[in-house]
Amino acid sequence: MSIKEIIYPCTKQHLQVRYYMIHYAWIIAFTGTVVTILAHGFGRMSYSVILPSMKDGLMLNYTQLGSIAMGNFIGYLSLAIIGGFLAARFGVRRVVFISLIVMGISLFLTGLADSFLYAFIMRLVTGAGNGGCYVPILALPAAWFAARKRGFATGIVSAGVGIGLSLCGIILPLIISSFGEDGWRYAWFAMGIAVFLLSFVCYAFLRNNPKEKGLSVYGGEQEQKEDKKVTLSSAFKDVVAETEIWKLGFVYFMFGFSYIIYLTFFIAFLTKEMGVSSITAGRIFAFLGFVSIFCGVIFGWISDVLGRRYGLVISYITLAISYILFALWKDHAGFYVSAFVFGIASFSVPTIMAAASGDAVGGKLAPAGLGFITLFFGIGQAFGPVIGGWLKDTTGTFTYAFMLSTAVSLFGAAGSLFLKKHDRGAF
Repeated sequence: MSIKEIIYPCTKQHLQVRYYMIHYAWIIAFTGTVVTILAHGFGRMSYSVILPSMKDGLMLNYTQLGSIAMGNFIGYLSLAIIGGFLAARFGVRRVVFISLIVMGISLFLTGLADSFLYAFIMRLVTGAGNGGCYVPILALPAAWFAARKRGFATGIVSAGVGIGLSLCGIILPLIISSFGEDGWRYAWFAMGIAVFLLSFVCYAFLRNNPKEKGLSVYGGEQEQKEDKKVTLSSAFKDVVAETEIWKLGFVYFMFGFSYIIYLTFFIAFLTKEMGVSSITAGRIFAFLGFVSIFCGVIFGWISDVLGRRYGLVISYITLAISYILFALWKDHAGFYVSAFVFGIASFSVPTIMAAASGDAVGGKLAPAGLGFITLFFGIGQAFGPVIGGWLKDTTGTFTYAFMLSTAVSLFGAAGSLFLKKHDRGAF
């Protein structure tokens, strides 16, 4: 993308000087990156890094650890659905800010956990905050960018997940090792403070739509249906009536179930089953996060060019390869190759789903559409870690859990072929 494509001309009449200014849509996109660092990177992915030391500190088994992760996803699911509709009604800016505040407080309080139940409740609250901000912010580019630019812009927002994951892999092991047995508590404290403070920065830059800045949609004209007044009931009715939304939800379930098993037990598999040191495991995790920074932009662009359907097929097949490599290639080289392959496509599916939701119901209803299909995604996420943890406790190895992820991801690729085919750049 050339510099001419991300700027627009303005004229100061009184000076008769022509100059170029960056369209505010790009400020929105990169602020969205910060939000996803905090919401998904710190709020969710950090659990994989802290899990082994938290297990020892609270004397938990893997089924309980999977259940705590399930609590997080139940909270995420609840607010992802409601948050999407609230954002469509009251604005993304306000909903994201409140959700980040809730996340910051609950992350800090997680560091005070002294039992399974307390940890479960705190992760439940954190998940609610995560869902309340992640879904609206991922859908926000649909209100600022025309369809032909939407996938790329959403990819910029989703890059924050990989950045956050990478930061967790580098920073959290150092914090944990520096404070001994209670290191995992200080890791939660640090993330809670960071999310709370940076939520105010995000609020300062976010805007709900181009009209608030006196602008038009970047890359095209405003869609007519986006001028329709939105109420919670009308938003729900319009979204549920769209057949393509249901298809997207079914396909999204496959991603939620499969990828979360891989990420939740990534560090535990390396440290507890493969004997890899926590620092080395953290570095592999950080490597995965670094590679994944670029996946949203790459696959968002691919979906703009090839269509959302084929973009999803490529994503699911790539993810399936990473899972089977992790299950069967059990040495350091295999771990890094699996992490690299996963990172390439790691969060491509949510990126494409966000763009596809906007394509299906329009930019104004995009948060509601994405929130609705997140119901299916969240159900997959809720059951994935529990079943994965149960397989580990039952068989004594994570191998079967990762092979299950492989099979489910391939089902996702097959299901993507049944999505409606639109013109390139539209779906």
